[in-house]
Amino acid sequence: MSALPAPTPVHFLTAWQLDVPALLLIALLGGAYGWGVVRLRGRWPLVRTAAFAVLGLGTLLVATMSGLAVYDHVLFWPAAVQNILLDLVAPLGLALGDPLGLALAALPERGAGRVRRAMTGRAVRALTFPLVSTALVLLTELTVYFTPYFSTALRDGWLHELMYLNLLAAGCLFVIPVLTKEETLPSWCTHPVRAALVFLDGVIDAVPGLVVMTHGSLIAGAWYLHHHPDWAPGVSYDQQLGGGLMLSIAELVALPFLLAILVQWARTERVQAAALDRRLDAEQAARAERAARSAQAADAGRPGGAAGPSEEPDRVRPWWETEQNEVASRLRRQHGDGRGAGD
Repeated sequence: MSALPAPTPVHFLTAWQLDVPALLLIALLGGAYGWGVVRLRGRWPLVRTAAFAVLGLGTLLVATMSGLAVYDHVLFWPAAVQNILLDLVAPLGLALGDPLGLALAALPERGAGRVRRAMTGRAVRALTFPLVSTALVLLTELTVYFTPYFSTALRDGWLHELMYLNLLAAGCLFVIPVLTKEETLPSWCTHPVRAALVFLDGVIDAVPGLVVMTHGSLIAGAWYLHHHPDWAPGVSYDQQLGGGLMLSIAELVALPFLLAILVQWARTERVQAAALDRRLDAEQAARAERAARSAQAADAGRPGGAAGPSEEPDRVRPWWETEQNEVASRLRRQHGDGRGAGD
């Protein structure tokens, strides 16, 4: 019989316990991020800091020290919610804070170079390859529930902490590169591709919840049958409830994740369009200046004087005729591959 009271809303919201390893991790991440923000002296976006602190570190705090942690040893559904928060929600909050971008902006040149080299190394690029990181997230969740990993972690506190870290790291390997550090991704992983990958990841993230909810046998059944409180529903119903909550949270997280990618995509398009406008304006000004010089030379008309229009140097090819990117390709199509765009 458990000494814990039934988890009414009041009891559940007021039940907290200290988790020293988790608190140290939160303090380490928060301290490093705060140092970077202070070093930039107000030049770092406040919304990113809020996302990192509230959605990222706040989720870590709730998952490891709130009522979820108090009741996870007697009920399956709080443990299931804990794990999905660590695997999906906390990585999303940390990624929205762009910790890698902050590190590159706040560190001295040598330190920023080391971070950049580490993030573009072979090992990191292999682990953050989108299909690999997605498979790692799915494999981690299935390993937790369908091997002795979870039931052993319920008995061993240090293994339980390692499981927390395992889930968080697996989620970060997918979410942080997709949202923040493009150098770790293949060149073909453009914003449309990333949006498709996030949609696919949302579908895959639903798999563990569905499997847990419909699984015929109990997960960590011996533990939960032995520690089952008198006030709790049946252990089978508890597992079905946990699987349903995993599924619901996974699908809810997929929407803001996808929206974040779409916002980044729109922002990138605006930046590229503005850069294109500046380049076109500069080229137009250069053409006008060359035409004015040619007209002045023609007006001079002195033998041995300035060159006439026929002696004008070859036309400088516009940048879109030589560069290979999406914007240049679009302009080449518009200008007939440069054949109809004269000076």
